Amino acid sequence: MSKSGFKLEQMFGSKTRARLMGLFLQHSKEAFFVRELTRRIDAQLNSVRRELKNLIEMGLIVEKHSESRRTGKSLAEKKKYYTANESFILFEDLHALFQKVHILLKQNFVQEIGETGDIQYFAFTGRFVDAPSVPTDLLIVGSIKQASLEKLIAKFESEFSYEINYTLMPKEEFLDRKQVSDRFLFSILNADKIVMINKLGV
Repeated sequence: MSKSGFKLEQMFGSKTRARLMGLFLQHSKEAFFVRELTRRIDAQLNSVRRELKNLIEMGLIVEKHSESRRTGKSLAEKKKYYTANESFILFEDLHALFQKVHILLKQNFVQEIGETGDIQYFAFTGRFVDAPSVPTDLLIVGSIKQASLEKLIAKFESEFSYEINYTLMPKEEFLDRKQVSDRFLFSILNADKIVMINKLGV
């Protein structure tokens, strides 16, 4: 792998297209309006519209219309929204591919954080393992500057198209909380997770 790391647009030609595909494949039961999509993937409106047209032509997504009546008016206002086409012949293949792509992105992320500070423990949990009841998505134990971490988190969020909740603890705080069976910490440690770094023997 190159030193700069894997990027979705390398495979799919356009960052906007890649992020849209990832969003629709991860949230195939949801419907999105154009304005919401521009916000979720942090892209320009014209770029989103162009790539939506490409994905519709490909067959991955479908365009639908909702009808809502304005107060005091008899004419219905139609508004377009978009949803994944789960019957698309390549849907399952693309979904599986994006799952593997996200593993690469996670590995890059862990490597970048490891190069920025002294990380003793790192685990993906919460929405990364389909466990939304877990109070955090990332548990990071070690020493890293808050500003550096927030910058890396923001970059990582842009690839996954959703906000990531994280918990950062110094090693001493982690060990103290573990010793007293802290409820918050154990709700994370006892949940489903993917441990990437473990120098603490947890």
